[in-house]
Amino acid sequence: MAANYWESTQRRFWQFSKDELAQMRDELEKGDQALEQMFPLPRRTHLNIYFNQQISRLSKRLNIKQQAVATAQLYIKRFYCKVEIRRTNPYLVLTTALYLACKMEECPQHIRMFVTEARSLWPDLLHTEVSRVGECEFFLISEMNSQLIVHQPYRTLTSLQSDFYLTQDEINLALSVINDHYMTDLPLLYPPHIIALTAILLALVLRPNPVPGGNTTPSLAAVTGALAQVQQARPSAGGSGQSTPGATEKDKQQEARVGKVQRFAAFLAESNVDIEGMIDCTQELISFYECHEQYNDKMTREQINRFVKARGLDKH
Repeated sequence: MAANYWESTQRRFWQFSKDELAQMRDELEKGDQALEQMFPLPRRTHLNIYFNQQISRLSKRLNIKQQAVATAQLYIKRFYCKVEIRRTNPYLVLTTALYLACKMEECPQHIRMFVTEARSLWPDLLHTEVSRVGECEFFLISEMNSQLIVHQPYRTLTSLQSDFYLTQDEINLALSVINDHYMTDLPLLYPPHIIALTAILLALVLRPNPVPGGNTTPSLAAVTGALAQVQQARPSAGGSGQSTPGATEKDKQQEARVGKVQRFAAFLAESNVDIEGMIDCTQELISFYECHEQYNDKMTREQINRFVKARGLDKH
């Protein structure tokens, strides 16, 4: 992996503003409005959730590490910035993206294993031969201009977890937030270190109490209050870190948590980190969690499968 994110192709070619991203997607849809009207799609966030679920199912069957799964999700996002989704079989694209990501993340598996497992997962939607995955791989590489090296937020989290004395629960919560951000547009909008710092902030503010299913639903009031605290604390260097005499164990835990937030604020005060970017990331994540509550798996699956079958994309 290229050591310097700031000189990477990810930063130079695959980081966009929200307006740029919206314009690219609008141009894709305007390219064939009849197709768009004939096969309406779920909202993009619900598409991302569905793709995440399907790629997770495939990766578990093949015992693939999370970093490769994350890289595959970013490949899919990049690819669908260039290619209209209704012109592809998403199940073939998901399979191929994960196959390619495994090679790039140095955990390759045989292409036949991918095809076999993918066929067993989606028997009515993927009748592809091994050669078709090879062709689709070339298609993905071409549309991404062979720019395949991906910088992930996981590295920043690993390097900072000891600096902020994160507990294992807090690390797990931050990892959960990072994993969830791949179901949003954030990987195309912000550098990985901003994502990682936002995940740490959420882990420090929120109690590690994930809801069933693995998603963590943040409290808007708690996150907003923490961001305000961080901004107000930028000129100062945090608290003393001492416990109140006679405090209960619960009080001590709360004081420790507040102390970590103050230490985090002091770190931000001494750095050139984009605080506005962190605020926007937090708001995007909150919006994602709210949207996730409205997700309907059956409806999303039916809308995707409808255009795949109607256009005969499952036969290729």
